[in-house]
Amino acid sequence: MRLIYKILIALGIIILLIIIGIIFFAYRNMHYDILNEHFLEKNGYKLGFKEGMAQLDDGSEIYYIEGPDNGPKLLLLHGQQASCYDYAKVLPKLSKEFHVFALDYYGHGKSSKNPDKYNAVNIGNDIIWFIDNIIKDKVYISGHSSGALLASYISANAPDSIIATVLEDGPFFATLPGRAQKTISWLGFKNMYDYLNQNEIDSFMKYSLENDYMQEVFNAENPQAWNKIVKNSALTFLDKHPGEVPKIWFYPPELGINSIYALNANLQDGTSNYDLRFGVKFYDFSWFDGFDQEEILKNIKSPTIVMHVAPSDLTKPSYYDKNGILLAAMDETDAQKVVDLIPNSKYIGGFKSSHDIHADLPNDYIKVLLNLKNQVEN
Repeated sequence: MRLIYKILIALGIIILLIIIGIIFFAYRNMHYDILNEHFLEKNGYKLGFKEGMAQLDDGSEIYYIEGPDNGPKLLLLHGQQASCYDYAKVLPKLSKEFHVFALDYYGHGKSSKNPDKYNAVNIGNDIIWFIDNIIKDKVYISGHSSGALLASYISANAPDSIIATVLEDGPFFATLPGRAQKTISWLGFKNMYDYLNQNEIDSFMKYSLENDYMQEVFNAENPQAWNKIVKNSALTFLDKHPGEVPKIWFYPPELGINSIYALNANLQDGTSNYDLRFGVKFYDFSWFDGFDQEEILKNIKSPTIVMHVAPSDLTKPSYYDKNGILLAAMDETDAQKVVDLIPNSKYIGGFKSSHDIHADLPNDYIKVLLNLKNQVEN
């Protein structure tokens, strides 16, 4: 009898520990700061970061965060559908070596939402104004994805303000008409355009679950994978929590499913600050008016690093899926062309990241910037 009692106690303890483990697991998944929106409260203020809002003569506003004055100026330009807080994982270490400025460009974060300004030339010129009037010094500039396109424009058009440039997995040349239509990015922008021009589905979140090309990727081996893993769980959540961004308790952040939902949050749904009209400018190519990629790259004078991801496990050794869709920002030919066009550039590739190298591989990204800094200073 005593033995049975001890066994029951042991089983009870095991069950209790399992329940506690599930509670902690669910709590972490539901409260994980996917978009790093609470960086300042959690860590940034302690590190010496502060917020600012720069206002231009035309009333446009550029939101930014600024770190402590611990070295040369570094300006960070995030990718599309993100914000300056996308750099949260690298800011603690970078802020010990640089005086960091990270801004939200138009259509994102807390900066202005005026579609008339959603153009590379307009945004690039206003960031040059930001360097001249807010930073007031030469900068290292690093841009990711669309931010890399902007960084290239700024480096080419304000060479006296740039110490060195980092182009992190920028979509060079794959964004051109004729090429873009066969990229996963453009298909995503097409969804934004189509959603804004229909009246049947009430939220972009739901529209994306029905139409996102990512379902082709998920369904490559299992035709029902997208529905079972991504779509159905999100629709169930939205039925219970309309107007919110889906977050599923049993999906850990490392799996990336909740991140898919988070990246679809937007201004039109009232779920985030990303303006879908910004993506439409990529869909109809008006974002590139006056933006000649070859000429811009030829005119970059600063030492430049071109960072490029490796092909994913789904497509390697290619960057394309079975339908010929580019599942990356650029392929190896594009990356080589970028390096060939920039007079003083270096290619660093092979990063095992889906696209966001500084978030997926923060130590690798920091190493690239610190090595560049050492190279310039020595």
